[in-house]
Amino acid sequence: MNRLCVFGLVLVLVIGLLILKFHVMAKQKGIIPLVGTIGGINFYYLNGKPVARAAGGGFNGAAIKTKLSMERVRENASEFGDCSHVNKVFRQAIRPFYNNHKFTFFHSRLMTLFTDLKKLDTASARGARQVFKGLQTDAGKRLLLDFTYTPDCKPELVFPFNYSMDWSTYTLTFSEFNMEQVPFITGATHIALQFGVLDFNFETLDSELHLAAPLVLAQDFAGTSLSLSPIGAPSGLGLKLAVLGVRYYQAVDGLLYLLNAKDGVGISVFSIKN
Repeated sequence: MNRLCVFGLVLVLVIGLLILKFHVMAKQKGIIPLVGTIGGINFYYLNGKPVARAAGGGFNGAAIKTKLSMERVRENASEFGDCSHVNKVFRQAIRPFYNNHKFTFFHSRLMTLFTDLKKLDTASARGARQVFKGLQTDAGKRLLLDFTYTPDCKPELVFPFNYSMDWSTYTLTFSEFNMEQVPFITGATHIALQFGVLDFNFETLDSELHLAAPLVLAQDFAGTSLSLSPIGAPSGLGLKLAVLGVRYYQAVDGLLYLLNAKDGVGISVFSIKN
């Protein structure tokens, strides 16, 4: 090993000892950046740059399970698991509204929703709060109703008309409809409405989705009102959600082709009933 290499190694180790003493992270300075652990110092790359810091201090399984100081971590992990499970089942339940399309950050945005719903469970201790208990409150139902599921395409803005939900017949009606007020994305010639009533038990995670026949409207549609009703009625598993999905199509030689632009697929909850 030549003198320059030895000097570089010594310099890195000296910096490492200073880091160990003061418990800070610093950039490595030397001719030969190191990777690994030497003398209680971790040498590694962070964002493409060689850095060093005192080894240890991280979490491990045993500490998380047993240490009193890790109690909050255990509580958060338990509640995160419940929210994540609800998230997965809920996304599967509404999948027919966005088949063959992938939303960016859909999972993470829904995790925000279900985490906020969990926080509304004031009857349970930290670590045991659950989404379904948050939805037993009026605030929880309002949160589920007002949440923006698809920011790039909001059905309530695509159809900016007065509407009503008749829960006795499970019918969603748009009054004073005017196609000229419906925005169309680039290339679209038709818009499709997919309405359904999702019967979802947020405690057991049982669900049934009752869909109406898709309604496809051409850009020159002249009707002044729309009504959509599902085929079949909910059996009463849990909360009933009136869900509307919108998608755009392009007509080419008499055939309709689905457009999967990020602003071309939207989902909203228009009404909720116990």
